[in-house]
Amino acid sequence: MTPPARLLAGAIALYRRFVSPFLPPSCRYEPSCSAYALEAIRLHGAVRGSVMALRRVARCHPWGPGGIDRVPVRRAAP
Repeated sequence: MTPPARLLAGAIALYRRFVSPFLPPSCRYEPSCSAYALEAIRLHGAVRGSVMALRRVARCHPWGPGGIDRVPVRRAAP
């Protein structure tokens, strides 16, 4: 991972360790939003992965359908 991706992954790890345990479980998707963000950043890099994670968090609300939502696989260059 690039340094910016590592920094973002570290911030997510801190959130999961110190903030998430004090909040009620509310993610409507599987995997959780933080797990999705880590995977998106790992597969797609800091910028694209962050955009994907933000879109996912925006979809995670009480009126959304929820369900299984995996990170899309990175496409090979033509």
